[in-house]
This record gives sequence, structure tokens and C-alpha cells, in this order.
Amino acid sequence: RGIEASPGTGLLRAAVKRGLDIALSSIGLLVSLPFWLAIAAAIKLEGGGPVFYSQWRWGRNKQPFRAYKFRSMVVDADTRCGAAQATAADPRFTRIGRLLRCTSLDELPQLLNIWKGEMSWVGPRALPMNEKQVNEPGHTPDEAVPGFDLRCAVRPGLTGIAQVFAPRDVPRVQKFRYDCLYVRRQNVVLDLKLIVVSCWISLRLQWEDRGRKI
Repeated sequence: RGIEASPGTGLLRAAVKRGLDIALSSIGLLVSLPFWLAIAAAIKLEGGGPVFYSQWRWGRNKQPFRAYKFRSMVVDADTRCGAAQATAADPRFTRIGRLLRCTSLDELPQLLNIWKGEMSWVGPRALPMNEKQVNEPGHTPDEAVPGFDLRCAVRPGLTGIAQVFAPRDVPRVQKFRYDCLYVRRQNVVLDLKLIVVSCWISLRLQWEDRGRKI
């Protein structure tokens, strides 16, 4: 029957979802301002360099956009290992960067991406474009992986089913199955549940665990 039950239902759900994104990202930006200042100071004190890191990522309908994060790696991270997927003991992480990754505070700047409409609170991960995968042989382009087209039918999310339930280092084809499940089942109640679970994972410092988070 396709992704949507009916055009009217799809439009209403999209409007409610976007309204929720704007409201929560606006509140989040205001409430998190002290954290922005503290994180920026910590990054500068540890070794100087840029506070923010930006990267081109796949957006809705495969439109690329720049996603912003607090820098969690050394300044020359990409020249050391190339644009490669991070590993558990990745030597490119700074000390403050490891803490930011465990709590997911490095992704606070993506609240701006949500507010601008490039991302949503919940959806498939904002996938770096053709990032080198440490757990896959060769180098398969993202668009050649089954499920890629469907996952790009919606805005990428700060959190989602794959981010919460898929082990971190499984191949893309498995993560995309979780993403496609979300696209087919998405609703406001599911989004709110995933947001609550994600906050709990952040409080437990478990985002860098390589298995399931809950």
C-alpha cells in the first residue's frame, strides 16, 4: 500500500512531526546554551583548534546538506585515516571528544539542522556521504546498498530505531533494514518513545557501546 495510509493522513502526520521538530529544537537550543559555552571552552582548553566540525551528509530525497557537530577528534583526523567510520578505540578522539561521544553532546549543533528543516528529531541517521566502512569489504557506494532509497524518503534524524537498537558496527545493509522499518511505521508516539529512550542512553553514557544500548 506504500509508505502512507492516505494522502491526508500523510500530510497531517508530516505537519505534526515538523511542528514537534520546530518546538523541541527551539526549546533545546535555549536550554542547552550553557552546555554550548562549556563544551566550546573545554575543546579550546584541551588543544585549541576549531570548536565545530561540519560534514556533508545525505538528506531527504538524497539532497546533501552540511551537518554540524562539536569537534570530538583531533584537528587533522581526516588526513590521518581519511573519511573513515570511527571505531571504539579510535586514536583520533580527543579526551573531551570521548565524553562528548558517550553522551551524544557532540551532536548538539544538529539542533540547528533540525530547526532549519534539514533534519528531524527522529529518523534514519544522517549518513556521511560514502564514508569508508570499517566492517565491510571493499568500498560499496551508499546508493548501491539495499534500502538506501527508502531511508532517504524522509528527513534524517538525530535519533532513530537503528541508532538505538542496531549494534554500532554492523554493516549498512542491516542498519538500513531498521531505517526502512521506521519509514514504514513512523508515527508521533513512536517518535516520542525513541526521544525518551535516547535521553536515557545519554544519561547512562552508553552511546559509544558497540552493542544494543538498552
